[in-house]
Amino acid sequence: MTSLGPLPFTVLILLAAWGAGTVAGRWMLRGRPEPKPAVGGALFDAALVGLVAARLAFIVAWWPQYASDPWAMLRPGDGGYVPMAGVLAALAFAGWRAWRRPELRRPLTAGLGTAALAYGALAFGLQHWQSRAIGLSEAVLTTLDGRSTRLAALTGKPIVVNLWATWCPPCRREMPALAAAQAWYDDVHIVFANQGEDPATIQRYLDAAGLDLELVLVDRLSRLSEDAGARGLPTTLFFDATGRLIDVHVGELTRAGIAARLAGYSQKPPMPAQAAAAPVR
Repeated sequence: MTSLGPLPFTVLILLAAWGAGTVAGRWMLRGRPEPKPAVGGALFDAALVGLVAARLAFIVAWWPQYASDPWAMLRPGDGGYVPMAGVLAALAFAGWRAWRRPELRRPLTAGLGTAALAYGALAFGLQHWQSRAIGLSEAVLTTLDGRSTRLAALTGKPIVVNLWATWCPPCRREMPALAAAQAWYDDVHIVFANQGEDPATIQRYLDAAGLDLELVLVDRLSRLSEDAGARGLPTTLFFDATGRLIDVHVGELTRAGIAARLAGYSQKPPMPAQAAAAPVR
């Protein structure tokens, strides 16, 4: 699912689902004298427990990738969550709360059911809109040595397009992990499409960072960002082998976030924690 920074799209959907569930739960309490049970607070607590559980489950599942950079566990913007773990944890918490407070059972059940339906509908709608929004841009790009090309020339393999700039701190932080992924996943095209800068600036940064990257493209007019509707950097676009957009991530990616996403695109095993980018020649 599309993500933006620390997942505001997901947060917005969760908030909308929580609002719908709260309305349904309170409707079940109509006519009941004050004080009424705080069904909205119980639903919010359940959602928070589910979110934390989903994140912890992802960290456990991809621990080898986090082990080399433990601080990455505190970057939820990498989009790393296990939804089923979150759902089960939220249901367990809601069941425990309802067991302790019988007056919450009916409104909490109605609220959870409504919230689940609302979340599913909104998430499906976002996914459907995202997959139809854009395909591979037809913008003419250039390589660092001045040759013209288009992303469409890369079809035949899944394509990951990272939109970045040398002045962008999260772009620089995620670059080593993406460079390692480019070296590891030889059955996926990983493209570094710089937005708005000139080749000399890009090459100076790559040399200073000690990175020797393939498929570095120059997009001086930021056409890819415009075509993708990207409102921030870094933005990473995931296309299948036919050029159909599958996923969008806006914000910094970690090794675990990259490995989890590319597990659905590559036939290779997950990138090991010690995988490194090719050294500068």
